[in-house]
Amino acid sequence: MQIIAYTKLMRIDKPIGSLLLLWPTLTALWIASQGQPPIELIVIFILGTFVMRSAGCVINDFADRNFDGEVERTKSRPLPTGKVKPIEAIALFLVLSLCGASLLIFLNRFTQLLALLAIFIIVLYPFSKRWTHLPQLVLGIAFSWGILMAWSAITNELTPIPLVLFSTSIIWIIAYDSLYAMIDREDDLLIGIKSSAILFGNKAHLIIGTLMFCTVLGFCLFGSLLDLGSFYYIGVMFCFLLFIYQLKLISNKSRENYFKAFLNNNWVGLALFAGTVLETTPWTAL
Repeated sequence: MQIIAYTKLMRIDKPIGSLLLLWPTLTALWIASQGQPPIELIVIFILGTFVMRSAGCVINDFADRNFDGEVERTKSRPLPTGKVKPIEAIALFLVLSLCGASLLIFLNRFTQLLALLAIFIIVLYPFSKRWTHLPQLVLGIAFSWGILMAWSAITNELTPIPLVLFSTSIIWIIAYDSLYAMIDREDDLLIGIKSSAILFGNKAHLIIGTLMFCTVLGFCLFGSLLDLGSFYYIGVMFCFLLFIYQLKLISNKSRENYFKAFLNNNWVGLALFAGTVLETTPWTAL
């Protein structure tokens, strides 16, 4: 039973966060390698994504352990229910971090240094809810960091081009995590947790829609800078249509539909990645 509690703390039963982290990372890996990423790097970044997302969930729940019991969505998590003790959560976080660090021995020094910064951002995120109404910005940086690491793992450098995708990913993450934050807005107001959903207030839908539009523009700018072709832009077009669907979905302002719209972003990431693979893989030119 304790193993089950640990897996729930790591969100193994809810892989959506790992997938949302994975698609932009793989997109950067494919672009940087011109459609031919080494198989070992694919494996490393897939494993690293799932391990470090789990580590992030553990430290997030540790930081929120005194708040989660007051929120409807999180009151059954392992820490507020007492199924996992705080010291166990810290130990699990350290083990997962060490597992992630073990993957770094296969990467170049520059990427290793970037990974060390990533640990700091992962730990910072859950505590940022105490002092800023935009913890989603910190999450966006953490979730987009894989883009920089994937790019540098191939090229051993960072240029303005991956920074465009990095910045666009941050905007996208603020948008979809704001959808997620809308689910908890009333509970967060009562217990004093800050979020973009509270900051945006009555204009939340307008601002989220604007962020989605900026995301599409950012994807287009990224494609333009790389002179990518029709396959990539078909993927971006699907991203745009999915955003329209999400805005329509949340029009009734129900918690259930905010969650459905949040989950739908998995398809946005997949659409971008699929378009990138079709565009950059050498056989598409045949």
